[in-house]
Amino acid sequence: MYQLEEKIYFYLLFSIPIIVVLYLLLQFWKKRTQKNFASPRLLMRLSPDRSVLKSILKLITVLIATSSLIVALVNPKIGTKLETVKREGVDIVFAIDVSKSMLAEDIAPNRLEKAKRLVSEIINNLASDRIGIIAYAGQAYPQLPITTDYGSAKMFLQSMNTDMLSSQGTAIDQAIHLATTYYNDEEQTNRVLFVISDGEDHSEGAVKAVEQAAQEGIKVFTVGVGTPKGGPIPLKIRGVVEAYKKDKNGDVVITKLNDAILNTIAEKGNGSYINGSNTEDVVEFIKETLAQMDKKEFEAKQFADFKDQFQWFIGGAILFLFLDIFLLERKTAWLKRLNLFNEKENE
Repeated sequence: MYQLEEKIYFYLLFSIPIIVVLYLLLQFWKKRTQKNFASPRLLMRLSPDRSVLKSILKLITVLIATSSLIVALVNPKIGTKLETVKREGVDIVFAIDVSKSMLAEDIAPNRLEKAKRLVSEIINNLASDRIGIIAYAGQAYPQLPITTDYGSAKMFLQSMNTDMLSSQGTAIDQAIHLATTYYNDEEQTNRVLFVISDGEDHSEGAVKAVEQAAQEGIKVFTVGVGTPKGGPIPLKIRGVVEAYKKDKNGDVVITKLNDAILNTIAEKGNGSYINGSNTEDVVEFIKETLAQMDKKEFEAKQFADFKDQFQWFIGGAILFLFLDIFLLERKTAWLKRLNLFNEKENE
């Protein structure tokens, strides 16, 4: 397990392409200036040992040294000790709709990104609960098994998109059935399932599935993302809207929030329906709901004693800067004999 202490310094990596551009501009300026001074043939005779490839090699060493220093500023840490600790919490599973209708932008930036942001904020406010993630569209897919590793949960969460499942639809029933397999602790009395969806194009078996889940002691809450007015489904290429999804008649499809089915599912699942428009309201409601539930004690393993690793990157940077000092731009006798850079001597 690792941690990145100061991730903000990763922005300094944008200096790498700037250095490359400055190097290219410098080489262009030098070549242009030299042409004004003498002909290329005369320049070759004046500086026969000049090596272009070695000057590029010097640039590479500087770039590697710069990158190493930036990573050192980020200060990666590695967990060196795994401990077993006692924790109390509730088992929570998030079932997130990744059907194409979640691309609608009637709620900024779009429904799916809003759903991911909601789940991420909920995770940020959890203390010691176990969580799992399911993605579903025309079928359900286990994205992350039940775990206490919130960092991994958010990483898997961010990778979710509407292309991860080929079959389309909103198979809420499959997501609920899959969620029942996540709760692997029979002694856990409080089991919670959050279904985040626009509720559109739902499967007919959703109500029946949630009733079965309720019988197993699972409380089902639904979070609606979208608006009743709805919006079109954009078809983008490289982030640019090329067209909007159309039906068989050639009319633009308008997808709307179906809060009626989401209300019904929550009611049958002994939970509540929450409109996801306001992130703070959703997070606050869920915090209060979870606080009222009994907590189950369980054991969890977590890393302790994270040790700094920045010194290795500083050492690497110093090594490459040291090489840069002794790496001359002219050809050397033994390198010319080896022809290591495949350079031909110019007469």
